Amino acid sequence: MKKIIFTPKAPAPIGAYSQAVLKDKMLFTSGQIAINPDTGDLILDSIEAETKQVMENLNAVLEAAGMTFENVLKTSIFLSDMKHFQEVNTVYGSYFNEATAPARETVEVANLPKYVNVEISMIASL
Repeated sequence: MKKIIFTPKAPAPIGAYSQAVLKDKMLFTSGQIAINPDTGDLILDSIEAETKQVMENLNAVLEAAGMTFENVLKTSIFLSDMKHFQEVNTVYGSYFNEATAPARETVEVANLPKYVNVEISMIASL
């Protein structure tokens, strides 16, 4: 049986999806964008601030499932423009131990929800 993960410390879903689903010790997060869960505002001051909010949202979801970034096995990063790669990578990398960092893919896409610059999803395991 799957368990739906929800926390008010991350943006609430606005549609037919969950923040994350836990099944057999595997956690699958939905993609997070830079919405401040307290205000509902998008954080678009800079690509670094945007990425930090995305990672903080993911951290909240991981915590709600009893996990940390150490549990993350794989991430998917979606960028509106690959020119943001270095800045996103720097902020993203600050959340992981480089020696045990997860597998990852980073792709440029035509558009993202609310026309943000970055969206990240994760797969983690207990």
